[in-house]
Amino acid sequence: MSGSTIKIIIGPQHPALKEPERFILETEGEYVVDVKVRIGYIHRGIEKAMENRTYLQGLYLSERVCGICSDAHTTCYVQGVEELLGIEPPPRSRFIRVIVAELERIHSHLLWLGIAAHEIGFDTLFMYVWRDREVVMDLLELVSGNRVNYAINTIGGVRRDLNNGRIQKMLKGLKILEDRTKEYLKMIGREQTVLKRTVNIGNLSKSDAIKYGAVGPTARASGVKRDVRVDDPYAAYDEISFNVIVEDGCDCLARIMVRGREVLESIHIIREALKKMPDGEIRVRVKPRIPPAEALSRVEAPRGELLYYIKSNGTDKPERCKIRTPTLANIPSLCKMLVGGYIADVPIVLAGIDPCFACMDRVLIIDKEKRKAEVWTLDMLRRYGREWYQKR
Repeated sequence: MSGSTIKIIIGPQHPALKEPERFILETEGEYVVDVKVRIGYIHRGIEKAMENRTYLQGLYLSERVCGICSDAHTTCYVQGVEELLGIEPPPRSRFIRVIVAELERIHSHLLWLGIAAHEIGFDTLFMYVWRDREVVMDLLELVSGNRVNYAINTIGGVRRDLNNGRIQKMLKGLKILEDRTKEYLKMIGREQTVLKRTVNIGNLSKSDAIKYGAVGPTARASGVKRDVRVDDPYAAYDEISFNVIVEDGCDCLARIMVRGREVLESIHIIREALKKMPDGEIRVRVKPRIPPAEALSRVEAPRGELLYYIKSNGTDKPERCKIRTPTLANIPSLCKMLVGGYIADVPIVLAGIDPCFACMDRVLIIDKEKRKAEVWTLDMLRRYGREWYQKR
């Protein structure tokens, strides 16, 4: 306690958090007046592990950065490597990448909608939505053979093709998802259980969304028309017409509506991609070694802009692979949303950015005396540990 304020600590281990992270809320009465976030509890060393594996082996690592966004990570990774190689994947493979990416977006948004309903105590909606989630997971399994890590992308194209039988099953599944999503959106617009807990909750104005660098549905729910698929088209997005879904409510309800409407837009994108997908090869052969170069790749993951910086050095392994996930970009906006709200609204506001802490966490060593940051190797960390304990 400090004067009239009380600090409430959420995490790193807490029933409301699916992954460990620490939030220190400074409260005055029932209101949150300040927020501090402590990240880094589940750093897994993936970026460092990339440096000790070949480019092809790194593909499997990138897929495991996040289970829900696994295809977005592999798409971003292979695009960067393909840029280093100076190659273009076949046209058919670019359309297949779009189809799988949008199926993953539907899955992610439906999963999030169920969690958001659960956070406000509307478990009936949670169970209905997660039932429908099985439909899109079956479609992903139909395309790739897997329900979580799809392993569809490879350097130079994709691994699996789509035949007419799979396409017809996909179209049937999309019709089911379209009808049910429309019903949910109608219900959300009039259901008091949802409206009482989301309208004017977790407000983030358009100017603040821009100021704090919000990305993805978090930004678009505040009226910011920002989407990598349109701003910097990749795969086959430049050959498909679609709308960027934007809401101006700037609250939790707007974030629900953006994701719900994006599900319908993703269904439209998949149908267009299936109509326009050309015949031909699905991948090209690539060389294992890459000349020294640098590449910055970005995609619109379900949570927002995902960045991969890759540096090659003439070998079959990258010299550096840096990953910037959308959750990290949305943390400053989250702190802004929480301040001024009720303690009771913290769960739904926190869920509003659809956080994934495991894919966000990184470790960077800061030398205050030299005023510089550097990434330590395992040997440097061991040496520091020995010296630290010898002094004590």
